[in-house]
Amino acid sequence: MDEPKKESQHLEKISPFELKDKLIDLATGQKRMTRAMLDAGRGNPNWIAATPREAFFALGQFAVTESRSVWNDGDLAGMPSRVGIAERFTNYVKENQHVPGISLLKEVVDYGISEKKFEPDAWVYELVDGIIGDNYPNPDRMLVRTEQVVHDFLLKEMCGQDSACSSFDLFAVEGATAAMCYIFETLYKNHLLPKGSKIAVMVPIFPPYIEIPELPNNDYEIVKIDAIDADEEGDHTWQYPEEELEKLKDKDIKALFLVNPSNPPSVSIKRESIEQIVQIVKQDNPNLMIISDDVYGTFVEGFRSLMVDLPYNTIGVYSFSKYFGVTGWRLGTVAINRTNVFDQLIKELPEKEKDVLNKRYASLTAEPENLPFIDRMVADSRDVAMNHTAGLSTPQQIQMAIFSIFAMLDTTNAYKKKTNDILHRRMHLLYEGLGLPKKHLPYEADYYTKIDLEIWCDHHYEIGFTEYLKKNYKPEDILYRLAEKSSIVLLSGEGFLAPAWSIRVSLANLNDEAYSRIGQELKNVLEDYVEEWKGKE
Repeated sequence: MDEPKKESQHLEKISPFELKDKLIDLATGQKRMTRAMLDAGRGNPNWIAATPREAFFALGQFAVTESRSVWNDGDLAGMPSRVGIAERFTNYVKENQHVPGISLLKEVVDYGISEKKFEPDAWVYELVDGIIGDNYPNPDRMLVRTEQVVHDFLLKEMCGQDSACSSFDLFAVEGATAAMCYIFETLYKNHLLPKGSKIAVMVPIFPPYIEIPELPNNDYEIVKIDAIDADEEGDHTWQYPEEELEKLKDKDIKALFLVNPSNPPSVSIKRESIEQIVQIVKQDNPNLMIISDDVYGTFVEGFRSLMVDLPYNTIGVYSFSKYFGVTGWRLGTVAINRTNVFDQLIKELPEKEKDVLNKRYASLTAEPENLPFIDRMVADSRDVAMNHTAGLSTPQQIQMAIFSIFAMLDTTNAYKKKTNDILHRRMHLLYEGLGLPKKHLPYEADYYTKIDLEIWCDHHYEIGFTEYLKKNYKPEDILYRLAEKSSIVLLSGEGFLAPAWSIRVSLANLNDEAYSRIGQELKNVLEDYVEEWKGKE
């Protein structure tokens, strides 16, 4: 028996996102130009939150009107004036009821005045001057009132309104990926994660969160906490067995990185495991630094970030990108409790290291030893020396504020239900196309799904086929053939440290009918391999 050709050897051992680009080349080859490509490899949603965008652009029109009222010289205008701006806004709303988004914009302003008790002129001026973008962000960490309304949103969506995590400061950043870069950098610069440190990573996980620790400047020793729990039929639940979590008792593990709900399985950590982690931290590893990327939390009913249960130890990272459809805006936050392990560990550093750090941050304050970790992060984001120009652009921050208040005003969660319904519907269509029943997993977000082809083949084909497939092919060969034959692009799970024969499907970025086709075509590809196997027997 001749060994079948391994079609995709050149695609092995590269980042799944680099693999995706090569698969797209295959899927869009000259012979396939008449067939639409279906790229379910990346998680960019194909919906947007339209109403808060309309409010943003309505605010922009008012802001330009305000600027021209100060100085109007053709293409040139002045900087908006603070005095009396709230009254002028009220008049503008009355005169522009026809403008899309004006109703929500008024509610946004009213929220700040009525709910947050902001001084009206100060609040409207922050919105107007922020969207005009004519001043440096001030404070550089986050605009004062904008931080408070984004805080409200995170308390609702990440913390379930639990006051245990309510006392946190925010740093507005360019999405969750920028947040992670800043966090890694400041942990390293402040000797909290020196080169070669042992860190734990809950896997499967977004690949860069593995790749960053492996960079030469970090070279961290990685302990994998693997979501290998299975149900009675052997299917993945994407939860963490007790023995995996027990690894966190090792006090040499300085930090824990996780995405919750996970990427790519898209399942949040069950309550029992959270309680186990809490007990381990409190009893065995009280100085454990936890960094939790919670971007998919808005898609899980009753989600609670580790910020709630371990506020002292946890940095919460959130991106607005997926829920509101704003990947291009780059909107994210870093949240740190005002009493936290990061500040405490800096205080406990050896005097020699503290002296070096005091010199590093001396230009910022007369008492650099008391500079909080979050402010060190802001400074490090601009190499300290350019701290005065740090901070997310003010128009981005204002859009973030409008999204936050939009969500707070949605007391029936109408928008959330729409986004969740989209994902649930597409998940069922995918599995219908596969001809498989879709098991309901508790705590799942349905933003992605992870299909383990090895388990699938064991369950649905004759004994011997799975062994044949694994012996003669690699997981990438399935993706290669799917792209070449059907112009469908999916991602390998191995790059996410998921099982080698698993594949990731994004449920967010294609129209509903595409998922039926993806399921059918993936099944057809496997059937091709089955026929090949039978022909060689």
